[in-house]
Amino acid sequence: MKVALVYNDKVETLAVVKALEKLLNARKIEIDPENPDVVITIGGDGTLISGFHKYQNLVDKIRFIGVHTGHLGFYTDWRNFEINKMVDNLTKKQPSSASYPLLELIITTGAGEKKKLLALNEATIKRVSKTLKADVYIRDQFFESFKGDGLCVSTPTGSTAYSKSLGGAVIHPRLKALQMTEIASINNRVFRTLSSPIVIAPDEWITIKPETGSDDHYVVTFDGYEFNHKHIKKIEYRISQHVIRFDKYQHTHFWNRVEDAFIGQPKDKQ
Repeated sequence: MKVALVYNDKVETLAVVKALEKLLNARKIEIDPENPDVVITIGGDGTLISGFHKYQNLVDKIRFIGVHTGHLGFYTDWRNFEINKMVDNLTKKQPSSASYPLLELIITTGAGEKKKLLALNEATIKRVSKTLKADVYIRDQFFESFKGDGLCVSTPTGSTAYSKSLGGAVIHPRLKALQMTEIASINNRVFRTLSSPIVIAPDEWITIKPETGSDDHYVVTFDGYEFNHKHIKKIEYRISQHVIRFDKYQHTHFWNRVEDAFIGQPKDKQ
């Protein structure tokens, strides 16, 4: 087995990385950042997302394990004080497998060039310094004309991130669905939107066609990364044929993670 380590530069994280490297060497587990079987991220959910993008070209062949140096995350199963147990399981136990959907977006520029991107959480489109005007299609059928700050399309796991702050629903990650939420929409007689998040089925896709003009300048974000372009003809969003796979040695129920992250019940309710 070969593993790669992805981590942030916080002091507490670097201490965990040092201890983890020592444990892996003692178990004769090779650390190979070029061609790993397992990617272990140390930090938080953001670190795991960056690890996914670093190794997305290998996503069909690798699995991920997340170690959190703070509180429990949505992608990170292990705490920093559990790395001994994690390495024991890595060498002695056959893990269960969990796979989550990824978002694929295909950007077509005004010149006809196409750029394909993958996102683990979500992708947004906004217009620089101006209101976004765009037509929205579902399965290539016109759905609505949008006017506002932007639009966000998220995966089920991404439903607990930016999409939730926009009023989107929290969706269980075993559901292969995409959710579109509006960012400060404007509704009047010309532009009338549903004004509600929508969730589409696995065999459907969303197409956004921004208004075209000489002064267009759009920003597309995907998991916090940016793609800037002055002329975007359309963006297609669909569930990718690729998935992200996690090694699961201990199970934390998804709704327990949601409760822990957003509600935090008193101890007498536990």
